[in-house]
Amino acid sequence: METRRFPVPPGVAGERVDVALARVLGFTRTFAAEVIDANGVSSGHRVLMKSDRVSEGDFLEVTWTPKTEPRVVPVDVPSMEIVHLDDDIVVVSKPVGVTAHPSIGWEGPTVLGALAAAGIRTSTAGAAERAGIVHRLDAGTSGLMVVATSDRAYTELKRAFHDREVSKIYHAVVQGHPDPLKGTIDAPIGRHPGARWKFAVTNEGKPSVTHYETLEAFPSASLLEIQLETGRTHQIRVHMSTQRHPCVGDEMYGADPTMSKRLGLTRQWLHAVRLGFRHPGTGELVEYTSHYPEDLAHALEVLNADNGTSGLG
Repeated sequence: METRRFPVPPGVAGERVDVALARVLGFTRTFAAEVIDANGVSSGHRVLMKSDRVSEGDFLEVTWTPKTEPRVVPVDVPSMEIVHLDDDIVVVSKPVGVTAHPSIGWEGPTVLGALAAAGIRTSTAGAAERAGIVHRLDAGTSGLMVVATSDRAYTELKRAFHDREVSKIYHAVVQGHPDPLKGTIDAPIGRHPGARWKFAVTNEGKPSVTHYETLEAFPSASLLEIQLETGRTHQIRVHMSTQRHPCVGDEMYGADPTMSKRLGLTRQWLHAVRLGFRHPGTGELVEYTSHYPEDLAHALEVLNADNGTSGLG
């Protein structure tokens, strides 16, 4: 066990307790929440909750059990396709059930572990367990990711993602039919106030913009093409759920479990289908594409069979 007692510095005065711990002690927000939920943070004789705000001059006492830092473990992932590889980047089509990099609490395969098993070295820039990672996909979302294999590529791609110069196109099958068929959802996203692993549209959230267009309509669902202007965690899933059109299969965000079962889905129908950016080595505009994996393709076949034709055909 470790314990720290310190006064709240001016820079975090007024912040939530979990934010203050992340900034002062370098905790991840997830680990800070774990410490708080275990009654590990107090001020005076009062145990604090995540939503409590800290004030300048307050003394916080924090007690926690250190966790072993995650590390990259080489693990072969035969279903992960190498779409492109050169001296600066590797583009992969990530399968479902694989995370971008190791993290505390995750024991499954990772993109970095799969690349290591394939003998592909990534950039050494960034934290060791995230070396070369410039963006991420949820474990339950499949599709394209680019990983830097050189330090110059890491720096340039991080900048490009930050400056919104990367084209990120997803296909999603959602329940029902969005009205209008094409539009933009502009709503801030932050952590869900009542569920640790979920996100939600909240007034305190970060700006989040999602553009969508209906490609095909079925009797009970729609295939959408989605372009992200921002890249928040669970952004598409949260925005579509907020519109009452959750991704089919996404029961965490309100999808109908009966439909999930009928389509044979155990995860959200969401795939990163195209990724475009300026190559960090050559400066050339490049774009990569990825086909639907078997589970998503099967679900589409079932939907197409419902009526034999699409509603927009």
